[in-house]
Amino acid sequence: MPLPHRVVVVAFPGTELLDVTGPAEVFSVATRVAASNRSNRSNSNSPGYLVQIATADGGPVTTSSGVRLLADLALDEVHGRVDTLLVAGAVNRVGDRVEPVIDGVVTDWLRDAAPPAGRTGSICAGAHLLAAAGLLDGRSATTHWLTAARLAADHPAVAVDPDPIFIRSGSVWTCAGITSGLDMALAMVAEDHGQALALATARMMVMYVKRSGGQSQFSVPLSAPATSGDRIDDLRVWIADHLTEDLSAEALAARLHLSVRHFSRLFRLRTDSTPAAYVEFARLEAARRLLEEGDGGLPEVAAASGLGSVETLHRSFQRRLGTTPAEYRRRFR
Repeated sequence: MPLPHRVVVVAFPGTELLDVTGPAEVFSVATRVAASNRSNRSNSNSPGYLVQIATADGGPVTTSSGVRLLADLALDEVHGRVDTLLVAGAVNRVGDRVEPVIDGVVTDWLRDAAPPAGRTGSICAGAHLLAAAGLLDGRSATTHWLTAARLAADHPAVAVDPDPIFIRSGSVWTCAGITSGLDMALAMVAEDHGQALALATARMMVMYVKRSGGQSQFSVPLSAPATSGDRIDDLRVWIADHLTEDLSAEALAARLHLSVRHFSRLFRLRTDSTPAAYVEFARLEAARRLLEEGDGGLPEVAAASGLGSVETLHRSFQRRLGTTPAEYRRRFR
C-alpha cells in the first residue's frame, strides 16, 4: 500500500477558518470514501490523505471567527515529502476597503525555507502570500473578487483573472473566496485519484463536483461608493434609478452636456469601465436581484432591469456569469 498523500495547510493569526477546514474536510471525506471502496473492492489501492496544520511556532492560532485552531507542527518542522502545500488567507477591513493580510513570517518561510512540494496552492487571499513570496510570477492566478484588483496592482508579473473559482497554473493552484477552497480540493482529489472518487466525495458532502459559472456570480461590480457632488458619481446613481431609459453613451453624454468622446474618456477614467459595460453591469445587477427576490418570469425580469428581451437577458448572463437566468434563480434564490 503506498503512503497517504501528505497535505500541509499553513495558517496564521486571523486566517479564515473555512480556508483551513474546508479543504481539510474534502480530503478527509475522500479518504473515508476511498477506505470504503477498499473494503468493497480488494483491488483498490487508494491510500487517501494525511492533513497537517502548520503555524509559525506550532502553537494554536485564533481565526477570524474567533475559533482557535490547534497546529500539528511548526513551519520549521515541515520536513520530508510534502505532496500538497496549501496557504490559507485572511483579510482586514480598513474603512470602506478590504485589505489582504500578508503575514511576514509565512511569506519569508515560503520564499526561503519551504520544502519543495509536488503541488502548491492558496485559498482565498492566501494568493497574496504566494505572490509576495514570488511563487506566482509569470503564472495565472485568482483570489477573492474583493482583493483581485489589489493582487494585480501589487504584482504586475502575475496574470490575475478575478472570475474563475480556481486556476491551475502548472503545479501552482489558486482559488477564489473562502468556500472555493472546497471546489479546488475536489479538483485535486480528481487529479490524484480520478473523477469517480471526486464525485463520490462531492455526493457525500452534498456539493457540486464542479459548480457552474465563476465568482463574478457573487461579486458586486458596482459597489464603489458614490461621492456627492461628483458629476460622474451622480450619474451612476441616476443610472441605477433609470435602468429602463435610453442609457446609450450619446444620451448620457447629453445629460452631462459633454461630447460623447470627452464623456466616454472621463467616465472610463472615473470608473475603469466604458459607459456601455457599466450600464450592462447595472442592468445585470438589477436582473440578479429580481431573480433572487421575486417571482416574475424572465420577460418581466428582462423588461424591469432594462435588458429588454429574454434573448438579451440570456446573452448577458452567459457572457458575464457563465450561466443562464433560470439556473441562476435555482441556485441563488
